[in-house]
Amino acid sequence: MHINRRDLIGGLAALSSMTVAGRVWAAPKTDARLLVVFLRGAYDAANVVIPISSDFYYASRPNLAIARPDPAVATSALSLDVNWGLHPALRDTILPLYQKGQAAFIPFAGTDDLTRSHFETQDTIELGQDVNGVRDYRSGFMARLADTLTRVRPISFTDQMPLTFQGGEPIPNIAINSVGKPGIDSRQASLIASMYDGKSLAGSVREGFRVRDDVYNAITDHMMEASRGAVSPKGFELSARRIGRLMREQFNLGFVDVGGWDTHVNQGAASGYLADRLSELGRGLAGFAEEIGPQWQETVVVVVSEFGRTFRENGNRGTDHGHGSVYWVLGGGIKGGRIAGEQIAVDQSHLFQNRDYPVLTHYRSLLGGLFQRMYGLDQNGLQRVFATVQPRDLGLV
Repeated sequence: MHINRRDLIGGLAALSSMTVAGRVWAAPKTDARLLVVFLRGAYDAANVVIPISSDFYYASRPNLAIARPDPAVATSALSLDVNWGLHPALRDTILPLYQKGQAAFIPFAGTDDLTRSHFETQDTIELGQDVNGVRDYRSGFMARLADTLTRVRPISFTDQMPLTFQGGEPIPNIAINSVGKPGIDSRQASLIASMYDGKSLAGSVREGFRVRDDVYNAITDHMMEASRGAVSPKGFELSARRIGRLMREQFNLGFVDVGGWDTHVNQGAASGYLADRLSELGRGLAGFAEEIGPQWQETVVVVVSEFGRTFRENGNRGTDHGHGSVYWVLGGGIKGGRIAGEQIAVDQSHLFQNRDYPVLTHYRSLLGGLFQRMYGLDQNGLQRVFATVQPRDLGLV
């Protein structure tokens, strides 16, 4: 593990609850919590939220299509409304949230980035800037949101600081799915802290080490509690429960990314590779909702991906890079249980460039509308987060 001394001190200062650069990191004015889940690799939205009323869907996917809802067939789609169904891998996790009005899906969502490049489009979304302007890679939209909200506790559940949190005050990041012992032991921490005695950063450094230890102990204690002699939970399910515990007790603005969604070959239908990934994701999100406890009522989870995939399956029983996607919004207090946003018929005439879902709900407009309702942002505040954007209020919060 390589540690840069300047990055270490900056991160520790960010962990401190003391005043940093004139801002006070304290409890928010409300109990609002936001977690952004980024599915890196562009998941096949059309096989997750399925256009069950579209004959064109079934003609376009002879090997990949999920059968129309049939209560007698466990591998068929789960009915959401007359036009849409949910992948059966989410039967026990996301469907119950939808039925309780705690989950909504926004089809035809995405960005106006047309590169179909994972890296380019991921950057576009994380930056949250006008795609036609000059990119500022030191200004991610979640960093701008954190700077706009004067009373917030942000954290990134990633190994490296993601682009979306670049440019603002330093914040903590932690690879939540592979937490080990702190890279600096208590003796080294004491030596480093003593170097700053009598200097302006002394309090922030010592407080930073204390919070780091609190985070580590919270995670390891939870792992012990969950085991009780049984096999430990794996993958994202375990990670999401850790995230839920930390966001319940310490943080209220979070980001996590989940990889493995680039399904060019042997994607599978009701079972197979994609179905397995969806099962893990669903268990993780349901575990997060359970672990965060009563705060679930004040929490919004937004699940995004850089773009969708080609509507027609390819020759390798997979799908290729597309355009429009389906975003998810979850939370105990949202007005869910519905398919939200502008919709069109799913047929060949409405495909974008005769290959993909179009984008009818722009991600910046969608997030802007959510942020306005969640945080009471005025137009000036919203423009600091998403310049030149007209927010779109879908009535979800």
